Formats: sequence, C-alpha cells, structure tokens
Amino acid sequence: MSIRIFVTGGTFDKEYNELNGQLFFKDTHIQEILKLGRCKVDVSVRTLMLVDSLEMTDTDRGIILESCKRADENRIVITHGTDTMTTTAKMLAENIKDKTIVITGAMIPYKFGSSDGLFNLGSALAFAQTLPHGVYIAMNGRYFNWNNCKKNRQTGFFEEVA
Repeated sequence: MSIRIFVTGGTFDKEYNELNGQLFFKDTHIQEILKLGRCKVDVSVRTLMLVDSLEMTDTDRGIILESCKRADENRIVITHGTDTMTTTAKMLAENIKDKTIVITGAMIPYKFGSSDGLFNLGSALAFAQTLPHGVYIAMNGRYFNWNNCKKNRQTGFFEEVA
C-alpha cells in the first residue's frame, strides 16, 4: 500500500530567522521527519507549494484538488497550515469520493525541536492506512471527519464541533 504525501506548507515547514524574528519557508522537512520517525511505510512525497494557510488562495486549493485527483495512490496525506485546513478539506470532500485523504499540520514548526509535527504526521500516515474513503483531519493523535472539527484558538488543539 503506497501513500502519497502532498506538502503545502503551513507551520510544519516554517523556519525561524534569528536576525529579524520572522518565520519563513526554505524547504520541506518531510523527508527528514520520515527518517527521524524511522518510517517504513511506502510513501511518495511531492511538494505542491510552501505557503501559510492564511495566504492560501482558491488557485492553490485547485492545485491541491487536481493533484489529489491525478494521484495514482488512493491514500493521500496532505501537510497543511492549521488555520484553513478545514476549508481545503471541505473542497476536497465535495469533489473526491474514491480516496482516503488525511490532512495534518503542526502548531509548532518542526525546526523548533518541540514540534507536534512528527507525531501528527505519524498519526496521519496510520489513519490513511486504516480509514475508509473520505476526507479527514488528523491532529493531536485524533482523526476527525472533515466537517466535524475546528481549531480551538484558545487551547491550540483541534476538537469536535458540538
């Protein structure tokens, strides 16, 4: 079973500029994370973009959608910024019915060393292998149906919509 990983950016792949204190994108850290996690899952990684999800456009989401549709794999993990991952999930769910798509992200950049990204990516890969076709969000060791979760900005965790 092969899983396609699409990289879109978000906090997952941000780095810190010590001179000006700003976060920026240089390259994805997914291969490094997979190696550190000793991943033995057959994965294929493709970087689609490196953008903050608050700056993600409808055109960017269209690229994600078309990439998912064209992927030979029917199990897909997407790394994405947490602020608008539910927006992307909705668009994917409305247009793709025959694949398992798991979107994940991080609240803390991987390069900070205390990131939740490693755990979230591992969880997303496990969920992509076991869940039926549909679109899901994997954060904090849990998976959520795309239309039944939200980011709680006070706690920094994803939770089910009541």
